[in-house]
Amino acid sequence: MKEVDHTEVMDRAQRVMAHATDVMARLDARGGAAQQAAQRDRQRLNAGLGRTAARIGIAVIAVWIAAFVIGMVRPIGMTGFLIALLTTAVVAAIFLFRGGRGAVSAPAPAPDLPNGAMVDRFDSYIVRVRRVLPAPAQAQLDSISAVLPSLKQSLERVETLDPQAQDARRLMSIHLPGLIDRYANVPPAYRGERDGEGKTVDERLVESLAAARAALSEVSEQLARTDLAAFETQGRFIKSRYGEQGIESEDASST
Repeated sequence: MKEVDHTEVMDRAQRVMAHATDVMARLDARGGAAQQAAQRDRQRLNAGLGRTAARIGIAVIAVWIAAFVIGMVRPIGMTGFLIALLTTAVVAAIFLFRGGRGAVSAPAPAPDLPNGAMVDRFDSYIVRVRRVLPAPAQAQLDSISAVLPSLKQSLERVETLDPQAQDARRLMSIHLPGLIDRYANVPPAYRGERDGEGKTVDERLVESLAAARAALSEVSEQLARTDLAAFETQGRFIKSRYGEQGIESEDASST
């Protein structure tokens, strides 16, 4: 009877456990930050489609009101009716083209957007470009996506020219989109070549995305700590002003 090699069995069990852990981590990633980012993107897309439909409705009503007013002054006849129909179709096509163009692709955020709108546009942007990047880079984008909701909440309360906001804005609108564009320009056959520091294009991309995630996390944390400090100051003031029968003592001193 063949003797069982316990070392080999243990090694095989460890490999199986490692593989299962890796699979579960990937499933968690799909159901975590990546899924939440995709859900936010769908919500923004639906909101954009709703706004486009509302604009089309308003424009169509305006065209037919104009046709009705003109008809009250002078009958428009069949020719005028056809012109109104053609105008309606043209207006609807223009609004659909403008609204649909933004729905199909998410360009990088424009540098002049307000803080909250920039975070939303950047969120949509990384959701769309995620699928063309290698798996390690996708994981970094998922980590960036997880930071964006709290970052948006903090950035919406500060001025555009705030130094911390400026750092985050440049990163989202210029530096990261530029990095991803340059990565896409490198032919796949050359992405395995190592540069002067011994890193491949993919490794350099992952390293840069990790640095960007750390920078955005730092900005978000600093802004949140500023809010925490303001809250603490306000709480201390209220306690010192009104605590320990402060109101009663005020009433007594006024009499």
